[in-house]
Amino acid sequence: MVALAIVVDVAFHSGGDTVVNAAELARRTGVARRTLEPVLQALSRNQLLDSVRGPNGGYRLGRAARLIRASDAIAVGLDSMDDSSLDLSGKLHRAVIEPLWDELDAGLLAHAGALTIEDLLKRAARAGLQRPVTMPLNFVI
Repeated sequence: MVALAIVVDVAFHSGGDTVVNAAELARRTGVARRTLEPVLQALSRNQLLDSVRGPNGGYRLGRAARLIRASDAIAVGLDSMDDSSLDLSGKLHRAVIEPLWDELDAGLLAHAGALTIEDLLKRAARAGLQRPVTMPLNFVI
């Protein structure tokens, strides 16, 4: 569940040159950074996330949201750690991830194979969540 929450959060909060750093992910998901790191590495190894190094580094999607299936992230999460004891929090998690897990209870991977990260971003929009502005504003005086 943590891997899917991470991928959706990164898709929701990144774009253009904007990346999401691990500290932001930890704060929004309510999961300790040391717990997130192995999952972030696994998601990067599986090319679901792209890791950007440097002082302004972080994570962005490894490919377009429409090309990443929810089942891809779930499979990485199942392989990378047992997250059943974690208590995730945050608006994005409550609005998107928790309702998704209720739907996926019966036939998890079969149903998740038909969902993309883009589909989950559309669910966030329908829930009234607005993505942050990814392009800097230019003001001319």
